Amino acid sequence: MKYNVIERGDDISKGLTERFHTLAAKQGMPRDEENPDIVLSIGGDGTMLQAFHKYADKLDHIAFVGIHTGHLGFFADWKPNELDHLASLMFSVTTPEELHVVRYPVVEIEITTDEGVETHLALNEFTIRGIEVSLVARLDVNDEMFEMFRGDGICISSPAGSTAYNKSLGGAMVHPSLEAIQIAEIASINNRVYRTLGSSMILPKHHHCDIYPKAQQNMLLSLDHKYMQRADVVSIRCRVASNVKVKFARFRPFPFWNRVREAFVGLEVK
Repeated sequence: MKYNVIERGDDISKGLTERFHTLAAKQGMPRDEENPDIVLSIGGDGTMLQAFHKYADKLDHIAFVGIHTGHLGFFADWKPNELDHLASLMFSVTTPEELHVVRYPVVEIEITTDEGVETHLALNEFTIRGIEVSLVARLDVNDEMFEMFRGDGICISSPAGSTAYNKSLGGAMVHPSLEAIQIAEIASINNRVYRTLGSSMILPKHHHCDIYPKAQQNMLLSLDHKYMQRADVVSIRCRVASNVKVKFARFRPFPFWNRVREAFVGLEVK
């Protein structure tokens, strides 16, 4: 199998990266930055997001695994002192087909402008916010008008991203095996003209929502850690990506609810 490493850039992550390169060279495991079979993320969840977007067009044949060098991350199964153990398990797998992987859904975003349609993927979430003034937008669900929104913005998250920004907005935590997207409001304003649901919504696969912002509105869009300022958006379609999932290599069990408990409740079962 071919590998690559994406690391955060701090001294600990750099040291672990060099250590892994040394171990891989001894085992004859080739490094391939363009077309790896497995990508090792060393850092935090932000590092994993960088790795995801670097290989977003190759998700069908790449699996990710993470070592966290800071606080416990939802995308990282391993601690720094476990690098050698993880490496030995990785080296024991000779072909991608032998890897045990879990597959999680991602968010697909279609942005329509007067110039055409562009498609993006998000591992955690997509957000749309107003710049200088409140965001004004109509929200449709399955091609029918659902509400008129006015407020700071809207967050569309994947199940894997439901524990991130979505949680801070009061959204529900959703097990990442469920194929769904979640819509959460960011400080909505409710009056006689603009009425919103006031709680997050979960849409299953094959459903979609369309956001129609006020014409020529200056907005800030984000795809995970990537930001872009736009004033040319006609509409944005959000849904579960139909033919794409992200793959995480599992070399030992680490149940999702255990991650939630350790991250938010603070209890770690030995």
